[in-house]
Amino acid sequence: MSVRPAADARAEPADSGRGSAGSDRQSSSNSAAASTGHTVPAGLAVARRVLDGIAWLCMLAAGLGLVFIVASFGWLVYGRYILDNTPTWIEQLSLLLIIYIVCLGTAVGVHRHTHLSIDFVRDGLPRWPRRILHILADLMVVAFGVIMLWQGWVLTLANADHQLPMLGVTASWRAAPLVLCGALIVVFTVFDFIERLFTIPGEPH
Repeated sequence: MSVRPAADARAEPADSGRGSAGSDRQSSSNSAAASTGHTVPAGLAVARRVLDGIAWLCMLAAGLGLVFIVASFGWLVYGRYILDNTPTWIEQLSLLLIIYIVCLGTAVGVHRHTHLSIDFVRDGLPRWPRRILHILADLMVVAFGVIMLWQGWVLTLANADHQLPMLGVTASWRAAPLVLCGALIVVFTVFDFIERLFTIPGEPH
């Protein structure tokens, strides 16, 4: 299987149109990988780009949802105090959107490794104990994602006959983000495990 440098495999170089903090963090991690001479299989590099694209779409959806919430509450205030006709559906829709925003952001945080973690003890260990702790951490995150996926699906089915007030949709839409978030957490974490397993360590430059 052909290999390529991790700096080229894990992410594209940040351009002038993408100055986000996530891109900066990813570029920094790629530079660190390049400095240690690590290489990853080309197939994993393609999969990394696909998952990066999925994460980007999740953040785009979450960002658009947040913009809609801010704009809709402006309309809520205008309708309540100017038109004397309060659009009551806005509050319920905003509560629903917040669940989607939080779940999507949680999954992307797993992919980009931006969740709070205390890893100085693990990183100070020799190579094999460090790898074992990485595997244990991955297994726990996967277990958490599977439980979220499973229980979210149970809630989705259980609420199929209930309606959300003022929205006219079933309450299953409130539990569906748990299913999506759990599935993404499992996919992202399993990929990280496989990538870490097949990454070929090289000699430091």
